[in-house]
Amino acid sequence: MDPSSQTWKNLRELPRRTYQCGHCGATTGSIHGYNTNQTPGATIYICGGCNQPTYFVELRQVPSPIAGNPVDKLPIEIHHLYEEARKCTSLGAYTACVLCCRKALMHIAVDKGAEEGLSFLKYVEFLDDNHYIPPNCKLWVDCIRTKGNEANHEIVIMSKEEATKLLIFVEMLLRFIYEFPELLRRETP
Repeated sequence: MDPSSQTWKNLRELPRRTYQCGHCGATTGSIHGYNTNQTPGATIYICGGCNQPTYFVELRQVPSPIAGNPVDKLPIEIHHLYEEARKCTSLGAYTACVLCCRKALMHIAVDKGAEEGLSFLKYVEFLDDNHYIPPNCKLWVDCIRTKGNEANHEIVIMSKEEATKLLIFVEMLLRFIYEFPELLRRETP
């Protein structure tokens, strides 16, 4: 069923709220939604962009806004992996986001010519040796590697701050490797 075709029933007037939708990313707002007397302060607002519900209780929003920004010109598997990492932040799945960021480095390396089945360190070395890591940005990749290794090999839970930082690093790396070169190709006669 297409969510935008749903009709919500028994809407009521609620306090005005503006928010970023965790489903579609639009900044939206409404004075109509749903509330309950079972959980004081709990409300559901419907996004004007995608018609999906967002639940609020006090300062908590579910789903919360998706971190990061879309990146154009990505190979399909890398696109799906990056979007999965972004969606993880919306659901509070920060360790999963970090693991997706780590995995993205492997996919990027293989997409750019590295052999499959190498160690993770070899993939990072491949990206560096072949100049896919921007100057002065090896620390970004090393941060993704070390935090990803912690999330993968140790008994730790990643924080929102750690996941968001790594997602930003991956976003910039994807822009550098895929989006920016494509912008130049479109402008070069």
